[in-house]
Amino acid sequence: MKYIRLTKEQLEELHPEFSRFLASQQIDRNEWDTIKKEKPEVAEQELDVFSDLIWENVLDKAQWLEHYSPNHIFLFKMGKESMESIIIHAHTPNADLTTEHGLLWLNENIFSDDVKVTRGKKDFGEDRNGEIFSLMQQGATLTDGVLYAQFEDMF
Repeated sequence: MKYIRLTKEQLEELHPEFSRFLASQQIDRNEWDTIKKEKPEVAEQELDVFSDLIWENVLDKAQWLEHYSPNHIFLFKMGKESMESIIIHAHTPNADLTTEHGLLWLNENIFSDDVKVTRGKKDFGEDRNGEIFSLMQQGATLTDGVLYAQFEDMF
């Protein structure tokens, strides 16, 4: 398994897709029930393969990530071969950027000496999707890129 298995809730949401996945392997509902009972290790393998397929599809389409911590906001723009970043660093313990109050503080102080904004670019290695997945495992979430675009225009 390259990524992680989808949660029970995620698998339930993707039930139609999972049914099509099984059907593509000529496994109908009755056969799936039999596999789960008689060969649970095969069922586990099927869930792992399906999970990896879903993750690959999601990661292939990933364009924007955001990660918030008390003193930093990391904004990422993913290309095919590299990613660009905008990092906002609040140099004060009074601003917790994970809260609404902290974001209001940032809005009022973005151009002050208490805030440093840096930009960067990094080429992906051989595994673009693996690098994006690693960022997500560290707490980054997929977004629509609106915040990145706003900061890109300002800096």
